[in-house]
Amino acid sequence: MTAATQAATTSAVELPKVRRRRRWRFNMRAVGRTLGMVIIVVWCLAPFYWMVVTSFRQVDYTYDNALLPKHVTFDNYKAIFQGNNHFGRALINSVIIGTVVTVFAMIVGVTCAYAIARLHFRGKFAVLGLILAASMFPGVALVTPLFQFFTNIHWLGTYQALIIPDLSFALPLCVYVLASFFTQMPWDLEQAAKVDGASPGQAFRLVILPLAAPGLFTAAILVFLSAWNEFLLASQLSNGNPNVAPVTYAIAFFSGSDPRIVPYTSIMAAGVIITIPLVIVVLLFQRRIISGLTAGGVKG
Repeated sequence: MTAATQAATTSAVELPKVRRRRRWRFNMRAVGRTLGMVIIVVWCLAPFYWMVVTSFRQVDYTYDNALLPKHVTFDNYKAIFQGNNHFGRALINSVIIGTVVTVFAMIVGVTCAYAIARLHFRGKFAVLGLILAASMFPGVALVTPLFQFFTNIHWLGTYQALIIPDLSFALPLCVYVLASFFTQMPWDLEQAAKVDGASPGQAFRLVILPLAAPGLFTAAILVFLSAWNEFLLASQLSNGNPNVAPVTYAIAFFSGSDPRIVPYTSIMAAGVIITIPLVIVVLLFQRRIISGLTAGGVKG
């Protein structure tokens, strides 16, 4: 047997082993990725699952450790809309505050972010840095001055006292997210629209905004979630007024039949209900985000 024949025979024998080894490594990597995703999903959904389970338990079995509720009841969901909890009104207030903050933040944020991304002026990065710093400013430092200011102008316990502070925190976040998105967009399409006779406003409205749909919906969702989940400022600036207090404030002051016992089951039921609108918002915008991503693709 020649050296070439021996080498070919050895190669033919080793080739299946190499293939099996590579296939085993690929399978192990796939198993590892799947296991990692399962761990992440369980880790993220476990608190929500426990909240749902607790919301269906009877009050006497609040501290039961069973993974499935053994004594299922819907009384907790009925109780949160009864008594002095004002949960229904609080839901309406949160929707109003979140919607108004989102609309104003998007109107101002889109134009501001477009100007920062498109125009070249001195100190642009400093302005963007100040916007980012404003979004990271601790809200607890503003509670006392805002409380005093709104008290002096008789705005305490009104919608504007809750909307304006939320807007001041949501707007920098909106501008920063959209500015980063506008910067990465191809400007050749806007220039082509201007060559075809479109004005700068028409090019922005008819070309840039449709392409920026993914960033717009992402920023809108982030702003709405920020306004929906805000508690610190709302707990002070609402002044306990149930006509304007959001749902986060209402849940914090839930009262059960016995004032000495914290109604954990009712609180969990309320938590489930306020999570539903967030899920609905994401599901409604999901297709638009995906369609915006595919529509915004530019072939080289």
